[in-house]
Order: sequence, then structure tokens, then C-alpha cells
Amino acid sequence: MAHCRNYRPSPISRRELLRQSAMGFGSLALAHMFTQDGKAVQEGRRDSKQPFLPRDPHFPATAKNVIYLYLDGGPSQVDTWDPKPRLVEDNGKPFAMEIEPTQFNNIGKTLASPWKFNHYGESGIECSDLFKNIAQHVDKMAIVRSMTSSFSEHTNANYFLHTGIGIQGRPSMGAWVGYGLGSECENLPAYVVLNGGLTPPGGLDNFGSGFLPASYQGSVFGASGEPVAYVKRIESSDTLQRNKLALLQKLDSREADRVHHEDQIESAIANYELAYRMQNFVPRVTNFEEETEETLNLYGFDRKTKGTAVYGRQLLLARRLVQEGVRFIEVTCPNVGHDRWDQHGNLKNGHQQNADAVDVPIAGLISDLDRLGLLEETLIVCSGEFGRTPFAQGSNGRDHNPFGFSLWMCGGGIKGGTVYGATDEYGYKAVENKVSIHDLHATMLHTLGMDHEKLTFRFSGRDMRLTDVHGEIMHDILS
Repeated sequence: MAHCRNYRPSPISRRELLRQSAMGFGSLALAHMFTQDGKAVQEGRRDSKQPFLPRDPHFPATAKNVIYLYLDGGPSQVDTWDPKPRLVEDNGKPFAMEIEPTQFNNIGKTLASPWKFNHYGESGIECSDLFKNIAQHVDKMAIVRSMTSSFSEHTNANYFLHTGIGIQGRPSMGAWVGYGLGSECENLPAYVVLNGGLTPPGGLDNFGSGFLPASYQGSVFGASGEPVAYVKRIESSDTLQRNKLALLQKLDSREADRVHHEDQIESAIANYELAYRMQNFVPRVTNFEEETEETLNLYGFDRKTKGTAVYGRQLLLARRLVQEGVRFIEVTCPNVGHDRWDQHGNLKNGHQQNADAVDVPIAGLISDLDRLGLLEETLIVCSGEFGRTPFAQGSNGRDHNPFGFSLWMCGGGIKGGTVYGATDEYGYKAVENKVSIHDLHATMLHTLGMDHEKLTFRFSGRDMRLTDVHGEIMHDILS
């Protein structure tokens, strides 16, 4: 049979070679390899045909869902949750501690916070005026003041925060949660990202499934207009669309039998089916017409400050997704007209605009979940990828600082009114109960009833996990 000159026969795959050689005995070796390197099929991996089914945790959980409020760019700990009177005393003086290499090495003088700190709640925890509304809930929150990162550059720090390793291609924490627990809603993914208009450095790989099946990657919902790209039905009838999906499933199943990549094909089929169900469900869950005006204003829908109403919509949608059983929801920053929380200059204006956009909506989310009885089973985590220096970059900014920064958690088994860890007197480096991103991930998984050392996936010859070979649970912040 003649072929065109550009034709090149496809080489036989290793799998086919083993299947066809030595009277089929090669397939026995292949089966053995699957037993060893592919335990995932029997133990580690979930049923690829039904990847979204809810699964039992390792032990009783205190949280069923997670809302991760990601403040992209690196909020300054000494201007938010970690008051440092020494900065006021030394304001404008040369910085007294040894300085580590910084991102831009434009080292200025010691810089006091432009905002005042006040005591809030029965616990009397000090919080900055940047977050006057969130601070009203401090008795429900655990503030961690000794977090550290291994990276001082946005992209690698984002990968580290989201996936537990500073390079792209690993599964996101949301993907791990979906893989471990499945979803309680058959019409929505287990992992949803609510994008307020600013995709973090590192891009969508922050929300990917890595080596886990594609079913567990984050599904990105937009901030306005059509919330999910291409979710609007364009077929003339439901029957026609069902017929098309049936044909796709038949073709995909035939291909899976031929090439023996069942998991990948089944993930694609599961995603097609989920997308079909989302076409009916997403418009309903993103419709706020039944919400009262009181609720809308609680989230800041009536606020005129830039980004507030957009962020309020995201957080109200996050609450509705929790009610529907979505396991992990990440909310990114709204666009207020400049580079996120990354104030290398003009700190006062930049941080204030970012805080104005999120303060009322976050406080509203906590109040709303609490009054609905959902806060006790919903873990809220709020952080950036690192902090900022207590000395100036130039004259009025702050550089990146991974050596000690703050985040907070509430709900879902968290002990409220708690401060954990401490930085030095300048807020530069963690010096007490120093913790890492791995410890954060271990603690989050623990509240969900999962042992971070047992949540594994067999890949490249070893059992991979979100926390790699690290991670200690922060028991002191758990109720």
C-alpha cells in the first residue's frame, strides 16, 4: 500500500510491545509493574469513572469545606496583624538588624506603619485600622504571626503556597482536597476558583491537578458577565446535546480500550458529563435575585469603593457554593487599578485601596456563615504568598519578605481569639513557633479529617503528597 511521502508509521508503544510479545507473557510483566508503580489503580487513585463521589475522611472532621481568601502580592504583616511599636521608635533610622538579600535591594530606612493598631474583642488582640471590619470577628479567628516561605519571588512563592513545591506542575491544595474527599454536589466541581480579575503570577498552574486526574483541577469562575466560560447552552435541544455527549462517550470508551489510557479518558468523560450538568446548575447558583437587600449590603454590594462590590459578589457566591457542597473554594483579589498587594512604593495608598476592597466583604462572609450555622463547618483561611520588609524599599514601599509574615484562619475547628507564634521586635523574622507552608497544609487537611501523611498518590515511583516529606499540625490553634 502506497503512502504519501510525509507519512511516518507510529512506533509501537511499550505497552503494546509487552502485550504482543512472547505469547503475551510481556503483559504479565506489565501487570506486575502496574501492581507496583500503579497501586493507584487499586488503592491510591479513586474510581476514574466517578471521581466526584464523596468519600469518607481518615478521621472525624471539624470542617467540611474550605474558603481560601488569597491576597495576591504579599500584604505587609506589620501593617495588618503584627503590631510592632519598635518600628515607631526607630522610624526613619537605619535598620538595626542584619538584612537578608531582598528582591530588589533598594534598601531604605526603618518604616513605621502608617496605620494605628487597636485592641478588638474579648481577646483584646491588636489589629490594624486597615481591617476595622474583619477585626470585629477576632474572637473567632486564629492569627498566625510566624509563617515563613522558602521563596521571595511571586511565581515560585505562589506555586509553593498552592502546591507545596516552588515549581509548576504539581497538584494544587484544592485538587488534593477534591481527590481526598470528592464532592458533595454532583452538579459542581469539588474545587472552584473565583477569579476577581487578577490571575496570580504563575498563572492557572496554581490551580492545576498536576499528576492527579484532570477531574480534580480547579474550575475558574469569572467575576462578571458569564461566570463560567462556554457554560451557556448553544444546542437547540437538550436531546441533541445528550446525543452528542453519548457519541463522545462511545468514541472515548473505544479509544480507551484501544490505547489503554483508561484513567485519562475516563477523566475526560467525567468532565464532559459534569459540564453538561453545570449548564443547568451554574445559572441558578450564580443568581442572587432571591438574596435580601440586607444580605447584599452585608457583602458590600452598596459600597462605591473600587473592587468592593466585585469582591462582595465573589464571597456571596463562595457562601452559596459551600451550601451546595463544593469542597474547596479559592477567591482571588479584585482589580483596584494597580499591582495587587505588591506595594514596592506608595505603600499607604496601595494597601489602603486593597483593604477597602476586601474588608467589608470578608467581614460580611464571616457574619453570614455564622448566622446560617455554616461557620463551624467551614474553614476560612486568608493569606498572601509572603509578607513584606519592616524597612522601606526606597522611601515609601516595602520589599518581599518570606522570613516571617501573618495569616489568619477561622471556623471549621479553629480556636478563636488565638495568636500563634511571633516575629522579632521589628516584625522581620519568625522567632517563636516558626511554621511553614507545609505546616499550614497539614493543618488544613487535619481540619478536613485527612492525615496529610496518608493522602498520597503513586507517581514516578513513589507516593506523592501535598506536604512532601514535611508538615506539622498546628494543634495550638485547633479547638
